[in-house]
Amino acid sequence: MLRTAPKLLGHRLAPIWLLSSLLVLMFSIFNPVIAHEIRPATADVTVTADRVEIDIILTLETLVAGLDLSELEDTNASPLSERYDMFRAMGPDALAAAFRKAWPEIGAQFQVRAGDMAIGLDIFGLEIPEVGDIELVRESVLRLGAQLPVDDSPVTVGWAAENGPLVVRQVIASGDGYSGYLTGGEHSIALPRSGSARQGWFTSFTDFIGLGFQHIIPKGLDHILFVLGLFFFSLKLRPLLTQVTAFTIAHTVTLASAALGIIQVPPSIVEPLIAASIVYVAVENILMTKLRPWRTAVVFGFGLLHGLGFASVLGDIGLDPARFFTGLIGFNIGVELGQLAVISAAFLVVGYWFGTRVWYRAVIAKPASLGIAIMGAYWFVQRVFF
Repeated sequence: MLRTAPKLLGHRLAPIWLLSSLLVLMFSIFNPVIAHEIRPATADVTVTADRVEIDIILTLETLVAGLDLSELEDTNASPLSERYDMFRAMGPDALAAAFRKAWPEIGAQFQVRAGDMAIGLDIFGLEIPEVGDIELVRESVLRLGAQLPVDDSPVTVGWAAENGPLVVRQVIASGDGYSGYLTGGEHSIALPRSGSARQGWFTSFTDFIGLGFQHIIPKGLDHILFVLGLFFFSLKLRPLLTQVTAFTIAHTVTLASAALGIIQVPPSIVEPLIAASIVYVAVENILMTKLRPWRTAVVFGFGLLHGLGFASVLGDIGLDPARFFTGLIGFNIGVELGQLAVISAAFLVVGYWFGTRVWYRAVIAKPASLGIAIMGAYWFVQRVFF
């Protein structure tokens, strides 16, 4: 009787775990959390002897609506989401008029300095695409400029923390200018009026470690679910280590290849396939109990896809050519630390306490895998058809 008690307990608790998984799934669908929805704005900065010019690719609607992106991963979570959606549905002329009207307040959030002097920016151009699918981010181009004081003081660029992350790229003729990823209201390093700015290799290295980690936690929900799919297959060290190693090697190869321009695959292909990879590993978790050679091979193949997904982030940011490999290695280390953090958290939450129970697979691993599979399927349909 005592030996069968855990089994009976598992059978009784299985519906509860399954129901919980489905509730989480339903919440995700009706309050969608779409990976990478909030993208960093990208500012290409040109500094000459007497002028600074900035071309920014950004989601203009977030500025006009007044969203605070400093603590958001999804605009739907903002109390101003309805106002934001209203601006997303506006045509280019109406949105441009709203932006120009709000510019005195918005312009104060742009922080450009020449030495110790604050520089006010003027609008010289605004390109807003026509309204398309309002469920997708619309990226506009804002062109700003200003005269600089008559001296040699270098220029720093940044904006308020509530506007979200900002990528600052120095534009110079040689093409090897500074590139920095700024968060929390940070400013760029000093950009000279001639020549290129240089960031120390250690600072660049640690910055990209942080960026890689953030791309997993908290911004990479699809990658998190894939790693959890590997975790819920088996708690035994060998199967888990084999899968994670295959995944790591694969995404490292394509991340480096894509960053070097050797491989170029559009996100419209990569993102649905990443969602499909989540479904595959989760379904196999339900159907299989032993690690088969093809599982490792398939995980390796999906790792190649995820590497292309990681590379899209580096493509948005750009890598300083003088620090190319430093940034690439740092970003990859950050991704690995993020993945290890996901696995460690999953082990501490469920593996450590319940992993040795005879009902672990039926009560925890299978229902969790089912929830992961349904979420991946939802993303696949969304990314292909919507």
